[in-house]
Amino acid sequence: MLAAMFSAASARRPRALAKRLWLVPIAVLASIALVGFAGFYLLDIFVTGGGHVADPGGALRRYVMFEPSMITDALPSLAAMTAAVLGIVITVVSIVVQLSSERYTGVARMFLRDRVNVLVMAYFVVACVCGVFLSLSVREDFVPRAAVLAMMAATALGLVVMLPYFAYVFRFLEPTNLIARIRQEATRELEQGATAQDTSAISDAQVRALDAMEELTDITSNSISGKDKIIASRAVDAIKDYVLEYLDAKARLEPRWFQIGEGIRGNPDFVAMDPESLAALEGERTWFEWKALRQYLGISAEAQSAMPDINYLIAIDTRYIGEAALARGDRPLVELAFRFLNSYLRASLNARAVRTAYNVLNQYRLLVETMVQAGEPGSALAAVRHMVYYGRTSFDMQLGFVTETVAYDVSALCEFAHARQQASQQGGGADRHELQLDGQMLALLLELDQPLRAKRQESALQGIRKAQVKLACYYLSQGESERAGLIAADMAGEEPQRLRAIHDQLLAVDSKEFWEIIDRGRNFEYMPPAHRAQLAGFFASVAAARSAERDVAAPASSPPADSSAPPG
Repeated sequence: MLAAMFSAASARRPRALAKRLWLVPIAVLASIALVGFAGFYLLDIFVTGGGHVADPGGALRRYVMFEPSMITDALPSLAAMTAAVLGIVITVVSIVVQLSSERYTGVARMFLRDRVNVLVMAYFVVACVCGVFLSLSVREDFVPRAAVLAMMAATALGLVVMLPYFAYVFRFLEPTNLIARIRQEATRELEQGATAQDTSAISDAQVRALDAMEELTDITSNSISGKDKIIASRAVDAIKDYVLEYLDAKARLEPRWFQIGEGIRGNPDFVAMDPESLAALEGERTWFEWKALRQYLGISAEAQSAMPDINYLIAIDTRYIGEAALARGDRPLVELAFRFLNSYLRASLNARAVRTAYNVLNQYRLLVETMVQAGEPGSALAAVRHMVYYGRTSFDMQLGFVTETVAYDVSALCEFAHARQQASQQGGGADRHELQLDGQMLALLLELDQPLRAKRQESALQGIRKAQVKLACYYLSQGESERAGLIAADMAGEEPQRLRAIHDQLLAVDSKEFWEIIDRGRNFEYMPPAHRAQLAGFFASVAAARSAERDVAAPASSPPADSSAPPG
């Protein structure tokens, strides 16, 4: 029922828009003109008399009783007036369309294919031709009154339509509307062509699909160059919407659609690929999605320094695509989404764009959470391994904050997986892999700083340890002393002053909100009261683990007795 209500509402929107843009302005303008003329005309008939006695047949009959000798000059002017209006419309529209075409490719083609534009131009042309015919149809003893009235109405309507039509053209050429129109037309043509039985129709649809995608990419690039963030964001979102609409129709498409046809095999992105990789895209039925995400990768490289917020939006939209693929059971596309997120991370690190990497990691973590929730522990664990890899890589590049961000995100994923595991156990639906996921993620978190400890970069190492301490306190609050003990044992060799600093810093943060505006919404070091209450107990267990290590190491460190020495 809810879906029916939404579909009915979406069907009402175009009708409401047409009423607001066309019917209301036309009705208002025509009514004002008609009422104004009728008022003065009736005033002349019934008050001033117009120099003649009022016709007993009435004002309307008097008006339509045209005199042949009096209207022979008026009729040609109707056709001339319509032609003049057509000239004004064509001039204005041509200038505006040309200006838009210089910025956005394909505008002229879209304009000429639009039904409203074609109908308006055709209307003016037909009215002009009819006016020419009418101007030569009057005789001394014959006036085609119905044709004259029709021509008068057509000319009046042409004059009245001119203003709302200009409004329609300007609205049509708004960049946001152009973007939406490109996507809508591309989706419609794609579904029509990809479900066809004819091979050539499928090949043509593939070409048009890629053309639309690259057109949206061009709009994004031009907008980035012009610092037009709104248009760039809309174009990036349009690519995502295009892919999501494609995924809705993917199950209905012909098998031949998923083969890279001759029309697109020469595309630069496909030509540069290894034949084996191309065959993999065909086998996994993901060449279309790969192309869209490849466009994102190119846009992100362009926006890295000019408009970094676009990179965050690209990461968000890639996550949406991955989540949509996960909901449809399209595992190859899920893997593809992760590969491109990895590529965004790599590009951010290479550009030393810490803020971009921070934001991409946020979307990475959210996608992994969705995978855990969807019961895909294997893919989720592989993604965490990638996060740990990039955490170590960023440390090597002296981007310690990124490493710290990875630690906090993996810690949050351990909490999420544990909470999911507990919920599944209570519902009786947890499987063996899901029960192991939390522990495997914890092992990866504890391995994150293993190669980094020798390098002694204090701030990053403290950040990783804080994330581990927070996770340990969460485990203690949930009664998972064994999990917390693993973290305590791993931290037993830490220097006491570092542990004291970590304890004091975590205890000092009592506000969930960071003192600056951040997208994540929570301070990294904030601990809920139930977790904070476990701090003392956890550090006591670390001290106990350190004492146990010393006790075990003491005999081994004592020098062996010399058997050659004399007794006593």
